[in-house]
Amino acid sequence: MKTNLRSTADLAATALAPAIWGSTYIVTTSFLPAGYPLTVAMLRALPAGLLLLLLVRKLPFGIWWGRAFILGALNFSFFWAMLFVSAYRLPGGVAATVGAVQPLIVIALSRLFLGKPIRFLAVIAGFIGMAGVALLVLTPKAGLDPVGVAAGLAGAVSMAFGTVLTRRWTPPVSNLTFTAWQLAAGGILLVPFALFLEPALPTPTIANIAGIAYLGLIGAAFTYLLWFRGLARIEPSAVASFGFLSPVVATLLGWLALGQSLAPVQIAGFAMVLASVWLSQRATMPVRPIRPAASPEPANHPA
Repeated sequence: MKTNLRSTADLAATALAPAIWGSTYIVTTSFLPAGYPLTVAMLRALPAGLLLLLLVRKLPFGIWWGRAFILGALNFSFFWAMLFVSAYRLPGGVAATVGAVQPLIVIALSRLFLGKPIRFLAVIAGFIGMAGVALLVLTPKAGLDPVGVAAGLAGAVSMAFGTVLTRRWTPPVSNLTFTAWQLAAGGILLVPFALFLEPALPTPTIANIAGIAYLGLIGAAFTYLLWFRGLARIEPSAVASFGFLSPVVATLLGWLALGQSLAPVQIAGFAMVLASVWLSQRATMPVRPIRPAASPEPANHPA
């Protein structure tokens, strides 16, 4: 019973991370200046990473310097850069649908790097989730830009590699320390691109500071701590399926806070996404062995 409760708590805590990521769009558009994607990504990662480093007071060592920067690039620098390129060049629905291929990539990479079996139910769940996201966010006027699609796929591949390698490379430190390393490394890698590819950020307003603080402390430090904690305890394919929750929360926030419409087809998309997440968890549950029935003991008859 305690094991089941612990597993349920791990699943719920891990699912909370992508649910919070679903608020990124409304926070970015409502509180931050437009046109600074790399600068915002850098400010989201680097201060949070440095703050966590001050808390843990432990730097990478040996081979973990290189691994921290590789994972920082995969999970933050390159992933966020491709995500913003995709978001700027594609309608939001198309970008979300392209990115929804990530759980399927994680299934393949888990087989390659972790030796995990490819479960048919998990693959079906991945396709159902993609279809659900498409129903949730696509519009009839959605167009396809080749560069945007390529960036979306590159971002999905980057995050998928980061997800699997985070599980494979488990350092002898706490999840908080591991999160600090990756966030700081990802933010450092973004600094030159933000400085040389984008204009200087205007003088921030109180709203800008509040938005950056939320994205850094809640949307990065807190959520990725939950995400990496989940990756240490749950199969990567099951963790990746929670990513479908981000467009669900984003759509709900648009409906609740911005007065956007919610059509029946989107409600069907909600149902498909939730079914996909549930199927993904079922696919990775261990099969309980069937205990053979105990044979009756022979009766002791008096001689």
